Amino acid sequence: MDTLTIIKALSNETRFKILEWLKEPEIHFGCQIHMPSDCHFEGGICVGSIAEKAGLAQSVISSYLVKMQKSGLLESKRHGQWTYYRRNEEGIQQFKESILAEL
Repeated sequence: MDTLTIIKALSNETRFKILEWLKEPEIHFGCQIHMPSDCHFEGGICVGSIAEKAGLAQSVISSYLVKMQKSGLLESKRHGQWTYYRRNEEGIQQFKESILAEL
């Protein structure tokens, strides 16, 4: 994990909000009605729902989500035409620990 890459990913207000929203996806996004029961990706939210909440184009949100995934903050799963994202709690915890170790 590269601490600087994560800090850069979080330096954008919308990306930071997305990470906050995904902490409690049921409150911020409601039920993902198009997620099939066999998807097995609890807490996953589709790109379209995130784009709608953020008020930005889906292509912009997709690029944000990919950046956050590459930094280790999110994980994703593709199911059919939908891609779902959720927080990578292990990666977030590692980031917290690395920040504390450096201070």
